[in-house]
Amino acid sequence: MSFLDTWKQHDFAETSRAIQSKTESDVRRALGRVRAGLDLDDLAALLSPAAAPFLEEMAQLSHQRTVERFGRTMQIFAPMYLTNVCSNVCTYCGFSAQNKIPRVILNDDQIRAEAAVLKARGIQHVLFVTGESKRASRDYFLNALEILRPSFASLSMEVQPISEEDYAALAQGGLSAVIVYQETYDSTVYTKHHLKGPKADMAYRLETPDRLGRAGLKKIGLGALYGLSDWRTDAWFTGLHLRYMEKHYWRTRYSISFPRLRPHAGAEIEIVPTSERDLVQAFCAYRLFSRELELTLSTRESPAFRNHAIRLGVNTMSAGVKTNPGGYASGEDTLEQFQISDERSCDEVAAYLRSQSYEPVWKDWDATYDAQALTA
Repeated sequence: MSFLDTWKQHDFAETSRAIQSKTESDVRRALGRVRAGLDLDDLAALLSPAAAPFLEEMAQLSHQRTVERFGRTMQIFAPMYLTNVCSNVCTYCGFSAQNKIPRVILNDDQIRAEAAVLKARGIQHVLFVTGESKRASRDYFLNALEILRPSFASLSMEVQPISEEDYAALAQGGLSAVIVYQETYDSTVYTKHHLKGPKADMAYRLETPDRLGRAGLKKIGLGALYGLSDWRTDAWFTGLHLRYMEKHYWRTRYSISFPRLRPHAGAEIEIVPTSERDLVQAFCAYRLFSRELELTLSTRESPAFRNHAIRLGVNTMSAGVKTNPGGYASGEDTLEQFQISDERSCDEVAAYLRSQSYEPVWKDWDATYDAQALTA
């Protein structure tokens, strides 16, 4: 059995209607149960339109629970894009195979150059990112881990779904975490936007976190891409996925991210509206749903919004980001996966956090926690 079987038990449209039907009393019930622990029905209430008048109360509770668990801290990380080569045709991504853009895959020297820039900025947590292509295989990832491991406290990756065996090998090679966004749990919309390539196989992607759990990854990141389908329902399905993973792979830590669609190379698509207020509701609902969960907000969002989000449950942020391979060392702004909104440097983000009496955390993990770190 895998999460695919659980997902099949829930119809997306029926779930959406159930969320829309939640009432003020359902929201009050959920808020009254926060300390005791919320279930998926409570999550539906907190994500529903009926929760909108309670957003200030939710925000205060979310802030309180975050400070109780994590203190006034914010972990800082940066992505490192290794290649924009991709065999998928996806309507919303600049790396899509149908887009006529120059393609590059970083060699060893280029990877070292990117690492040197990030290390000089104080970054200790790196997420390496690729398009989905056989050119970026397990051997390529293992080589990148070998190059990067001596320079950073932890290494995570967001790449194409691969086999359990490959994940296990990467974990043994020093990989700490894997982020895998489902994009949307709406099968009709998923098919509409994933036109060709391995990513068109929705079932294989749905089962990826199971393979990660069995492979023993220390942290697994989940999430939906807001703007493809109804955000409330995708957020609820992400919660369903989280609960399933926590039950079956309880030794693993979990994170959830909240990416919204951003401008990208290629034809623009119709976006299902997801406002900043909607994202705030999602942050708060998840923090009330899970005190231990790592909530991440990327530079897709504006500086003003990210500044506000530090008090809403978010406890991890990227900073000083480039979304093109080689972008840190070369300084070029071409070949991006998508346009970022918050262009502040790591130092600028850290300075703002300190001005608000928050501590920017550059390192909360050590290489010795991973299998081969002592030999690096």
